[in-house]
Amino acid sequence: MFFRFFKNTVFLFLSLAFSCSGSSQTLKSSEKEFENKITTSDIIVGANRTEEYLGLLKNKKIGIVGNQTSVIFKEKGNIHLVDSLLNLGFEIKKVFSPEHGFRGTASAGELVQNETDVKTGLPIISLYGNHKKPTPDDLKDLDLLIFDIQDVGLRFYTYISTLHYVMEAAAEQNIPILVLDRPNPNSHYIDGPILEKEHQSFVGMHPIPVVHGMTIGEYAQMINGEKWLKNNVQADLTVLRMENYVRGQTYSLPIKPSPNLPNDKSINLYASLCFFEGTNVNAGRGTDLPFQVFGSPELNKFYFDYSYTPKANEGAKNPKHEGKLCYGKNLRYSPYLEEINLEWLIEAYQNTSDQSKFFIPFFEKLAGTSTLRKQIQEGKTAEEIKASWQEGLKEFEQKRKPYLLY
Repeated sequence: MFFRFFKNTVFLFLSLAFSCSGSSQTLKSSEKEFENKITTSDIIVGANRTEEYLGLLKNKKIGIVGNQTSVIFKEKGNIHLVDSLLNLGFEIKKVFSPEHGFRGTASAGELVQNETDVKTGLPIISLYGNHKKPTPDDLKDLDLLIFDIQDVGLRFYTYISTLHYVMEAAAEQNIPILVLDRPNPNSHYIDGPILEKEHQSFVGMHPIPVVHGMTIGEYAQMINGEKWLKNNVQADLTVLRMENYVRGQTYSLPIKPSPNLPNDKSINLYASLCFFEGTNVNAGRGTDLPFQVFGSPELNKFYFDYSYTPKANEGAKNPKHEGKLCYGKNLRYSPYLEEINLEWLIEAYQNTSDQSKFFIPFFEKLAGTSTLRKQIQEGKTAEEIKASWQEGLKEFEQKRKPYLLY
């Protein structure tokens, strides 16, 4: 009945000179990465455990928060959770979609409008742009909300922000919420500065590090338990855990979670390269290698020997430096990361034509602190910067313990 997951053996013949020679980051060897990639797993995601939750849906008017990753895996072809429940006769009233939309094709930051699903005729309510939180009117005819979205375990990946607002709205309207858990492909470490309240935004809502190492079900429990919802409300929350999931185990996502995270490599590099979104450097949007390359016309072409020209595509309709030749690095075959790599960010800052124009205000929102920018501008090394994170990371690791399921 359940689809058997086997980890992707794709990539790697590591590691080329353009990765991060001289980097102080602790990286897996190519042999270790290959060993991990061929390890098999038979994880059964929450959505597949139908016998555990179908009974909860009887005679309920249901809303589903989902996107293209909300599937039940089957050997003869995956089926979307919405389609499966409709086929079984359950009363699905509406669908709520996060950033990138219900089908997961919208660019980052693109305004996604409410629409009607062509296949099912269900109304789709966008939870992005100016309408991030379901309104009482959105929820007035619902008895239950189901949240089923594949996350990647990073603070600035906005699906957990959508989770926050959905839980808050559900709590305020006394509607139970069921979270169907899925793996975290970045569960093998925690890293990054803890978000400071003054830098709170939709790309960082909670006092956690950039990489938190929790599944989305565990994270939902932490949101509730730490009373992060408005006015300290708590949702009537049920998390359906996975079977056979082991934290830290390599997991290859069978469906890309968003347009610019198309493969395992981009997902692994995302925590390190997303900082470039707060600079004048392009992080691969508008190329075939999003979050696997970085570059800018402002970077020193004699220092950086890789070049590319961003062009508009499905996942990036207006990419940074569109149509301009960018100099930088191709990290497609760089070693597997077990921590955030700051060397690339520091290296780019030190080799840009005008350092005063390198950072943009969005950087503080991504970093969750104003300290990181200052540390880089002051010439701090990656080791010195990461040392300043350690106390916060230790406190977070203790704080999250009561909410861990695996």
